[in-house]
Amino acid sequence: MKVLSFPSSTGAALKWPALLLGFSLGGFFDGILLHQILQWHHLLSGIGAVQDVRAQVLADGLFHALMYVIACVALTKLWRRRAVFVMAGADRALCGLALVGFGSWHMVDGVFSHWVTGIHRIRADAASPLLWDLLWFFVFGVLLVALGLWMLRNPEGDGGRHGRAAATMLGLATLLAGPLAALPVRDSATPDQVLVMFAPGVSGAAALHALAGVDGRVLWVDRSGSVWAVSMPDPGTAWKLFADGAVLVSHSAVALGCFSWSRVATASVNRPGVFPSEEGE
Repeated sequence: MKVLSFPSSTGAALKWPALLLGFSLGGFFDGILLHQILQWHHLLSGIGAVQDVRAQVLADGLFHALMYVIACVALTKLWRRRAVFVMAGADRALCGLALVGFGSWHMVDGVFSHWVTGIHRIRADAASPLLWDLLWFFVFGVLLVALGLWMLRNPEGDGGRHGRAAATMLGLATLLAGPLAALPVRDSATPDQVLVMFAPGVSGAAALHALAGVDGRVLWVDRSGSVWAVSMPDPGTAWKLFADGAVLVSHSAVALGCFSWSRVATASVNRPGVFPSEEGE
């Protein structure tokens, strides 16, 4: 890269590992913060034909799986180039290139996802979605890419311990971001709440019978009749629901972050015990 002022062999060796690490961290940051914590959108929120929560969860899961693949490739490449960590400017190269990768993710996502395809917006429910798109694009995209390039043009830094420390911090950040993307959470206001998704074909009556078997009290159910929020005196028994057609249960060994954090809009929630097929009767 021409922007590198330190020995070109350092930048050349670390270019792809650091760029890919930053890129995957950008994706994890987007998914964890926007999909799960703030819940401003899902990957396919902008596609009207894909409003089934199961499809949204699947898309988010595939997105995170892609970030896992990119992160694993990057970590493997970084490990193979570990001898370069002691070279002059290695710490600046790693951090600068990672920032470029992180910002690049948000620029690519902004152009492709927000404006070209429109599969989602940062905040589609905002009064001015374009304003939020532009704000995210410049703050987390352009600004961080510019900061990374500035670090690459100003090579003050050392190799040795600093280079190894920078590589270790980047690696740890990536290793922590992956599990965090799949971490379920309990709502402090309703600590005994469990979210359950039943497989297609499981009737409302069958789902109610299964939930009654674990003393579950229905809080809400979405219009598809597949996603249920229940209050359970002992959430640890929720695993028994798998035998009755459940395919996902939060707070279990197979809970998925995007599912465990999912909220269903009020307009798509039925009254407890009222199922989609019964509406309008």
